[in-house]
Formats: sequence, C-alpha cells, structure tokens
Amino acid sequence: MSTAEQNRRRNQLSPRREPVQARARERARQILDTTGRLLEQVGLNDLTTILIAKELGVSVGSVYHYFPNKHAILYAMGEQWLASLSERLDDMAAGELENLDLRAFLDDLLSRWLSVYREQRGLLPLVQAMWGIPELHQLDERHDEMVINHLVDMFRRLGFRCPPNETNRLARATLETCHAMLLVIVNQQGERSRRTREDLLNMLMVLLEPHRDEVKPSGLDDVEAP
Repeated sequence: MSTAEQNRRRNQLSPRREPVQARARERARQILDTTGRLLEQVGLNDLTTILIAKELGVSVGSVYHYFPNKHAILYAMGEQWLASLSERLDDMAAGELENLDLRAFLDDLLSRWLSVYREQRGLLPLVQAMWGIPELHQLDERHDEMVINHLVDMFRRLGFRCPPNETNRLARATLETCHAMLLVIVNQQGERSRRTREDLLNMLMVLLEPHRDEVKPSGLDDVEAP
C-alpha cells in the first residue's frame, strides 16, 4: 500500500476531534458503548451511524462531530480493547513470573485475558470487523504482535529453553488457541463456561509443558547415583 493510501485511510479512521472537556469525553464514550450494544443486537452489516444516532437520541451530525464514519467508531473501539488487553498483560508481566509454576501462570493469564473479553460489548462482530474490513486490518496486526511479544517474554522468564523461532511459534499457537476459545467462553454461562475454560487450560498445559525444561547444573547430566 502506498504512503498516500495509508494516509488517506488514517484520516478516514481518525476522530474528527479529540474530546478534551469532560462532557465531550462522555459523549465519545457513549457513542462507543452504544455501538457495542448495537453490534450485539443487529450485527456488523446492519450497523449504521443513523442507527447509532437514533439509539443515542441525537442527530447524525452529532455523531459525525466525533467520528467521520462507522469504521472510525469501530477503529476506536478496537483501540480501546487493545489498550485494555495490553494493560492487563503489562500488569501481569510486572509480577514475579519466575516463581510461578506453569499451571498457576496459565490460570492467571486466562483470568486476566477473559476479563478483557467479557468487558468489551459486541466483541465477536468487532473482531470480525478487524479481520474482514481492510481499513481495520492494522488493528488485527497490532493485536497479534502485542500479545505474541508479551507471551514470548513471559515464556522466557518461565524457563522455556526453546530457540527464538520456536518460542515465537508457541506464542502464536497460544494466541490463536486462546483467542478462539475465549470467544466461545464469553458466550457461555455458568458451569458450561467454567468447563470450557478448564478444557482450554488443559489444552495449553499439553502444548506448553514439554517446552519448559528445568536447567540442570553443569556437568551433572551424565552422573549416575552411587
């Protein structure tokens, strides 16, 4: 894609103005929250700025005052979701991961990850938009890169002894597995949701446990007990 085309798309997705006053920030938040609810109710294809404005009880011009089009609203929602996920992963990375066993680490990771998925209204159609709408592809790429980078660093601190390309492969596999299964879990309730989460945890243990080798003291590999 040419630089001119990238700039054109960036302008199409940028908010018309950054809300500074509390009232303006609240209106922008209401637009995002309302869009999330409508995504759950009508889906991505039937979502329009007219419908968003009607649901808010304002004119379409009031919506355009903040966002130039529907894709710009979805882009802002995606950025909000990525920021929340990045914050949870950063917070986890600030802890003493080196002292955790793998199952405790994965259980904590899934709890934090799942909380972000549960908080985001209209998540499934939003994810579909990030993957299917060319203007939003950058969000999908940023999401994958951010999560994989966090996982690679965490795996290293947990004692994974893989070459870098293998650690990256495991991080990608963890991302894709969790992303698919978490989208299922957030649409389940009660015991069904709990059991699917436990299945996901067990799947990750099978995938990752063989790669977390214990480091043996030098020269003791071939020493036999007396």
